Amino acid sequence: MGSRKCGGCLSGLLIPLALWSITVNILLYFPNGQTSYASSNKLTNYVWYFEGICFSGVMTLLSIIFSALGIACSGYCLVISALGLVQGPYCRTLHGWEYAFEGTAGRFLTDSSLWIQCLEPAHVVEWNIILFSILIALSGLQVIVCLIRVVIQLSKILCGTYSVIIQVRGEPGQAGLTGIVSSWGKTSLLRHGCVIFASEKRKHGH
Repeated sequence: MGSRKCGGCLSGLLIPLALWSITVNILLYFPNGQTSYASSNKLTNYVWYFEGICFSGVMTLLSIIFSALGIACSGYCLVISALGLVQGPYCRTLHGWEYAFEGTAGRFLTDSSLWIQCLEPAHVVEWNIILFSILIALSGLQVIVCLIRVVIQLSKILCGTYSVIIQVRGEPGQAGLTGIVSSWGKTSLLRHGCVIFASEKRKHGH
């Protein structure tokens, strides 16, 4: 009962995480709130992997049913977002449009003095860092939630309850007793079932 409630809560948690991932990914197409860079294809290439919209978003919503799929899709978003964060934005520098920080191995993330190399779009470095970091956090949470849901589902499969039909035959001329009993283990189920029906038989004076 507790695992069922927990699974329902985790499914409910995945929905806002997926919706936020879609929203954040869309914002990456509009640096500094401007639409002109998307139309002229002057965006970092990693935004075109649709990691937030399709994988951490739509596919994760579908994965509420399929948790393993959710781990794969959220993990994809996590990896692509991390690569986009480390690569840096596609921006105009003194040498034209390029990935100004591609060869820095992410060093620009902790050295804000390098950000002035990007002349356009305005504040594009901060824009990319913040949004890609949010996507990493959201997809990371989704991976954790989906992993927990997989563990819960596996525990239900391996240790869950199930039902069998047990029939206790009566003496000649007397009707037998048939019932359904659920338990956590097959051995204890059979023993417990016999005791139940045997006592039930004595209770009714058969």
